[in-house]
Amino acid sequence: QVRLVESGGDLVQAGGSLRLSCKLSGFALDYFGMGWFRQAPGKEREGVACLSSRDGSASYADSVKGRFTISRVNGENTVYLQMNSLKPEDTARYYCATDFETDPCNSVVGGITVNAIDYWGRGTLVTVSS
Repeated sequence: QVRLVESGGDLVQAGGSLRLSCKLSGFALDYFGMGWFRQAPGKEREGVACLSSRDGSASYADSVKGRFTISRVNGENTVYLQMNSLKPEDTARYYCATDFETDPCNSVVGGITVNAIDYWGRGTLVTVSS
């Protein structure tokens, strides 16, 4: 059974940092792309960062470039999102997601709907105070 569990969300002041984790089970991380997404209250879910299933390269939404870093540890079956220089507008519930047929990067930087992705965690809440 495919399962994704996020952790690491917290309340942090603007300018601070957090590292989110996504622990995966039921499949091997080595072979699939991964994405981090977020949804703020009253807004649509949007892509933040991803690792491509084609070549493992990382891509980022313009709003987080230079501040967020996505990484993976295959042996731990875990994906991380390091978030630095946090801003109040980063406040959202953050989700990790994967798909066995579609590259999650298509939904982060490729303009494809997030509804194309099959597997999601329940999210972890990040709140950035000003």
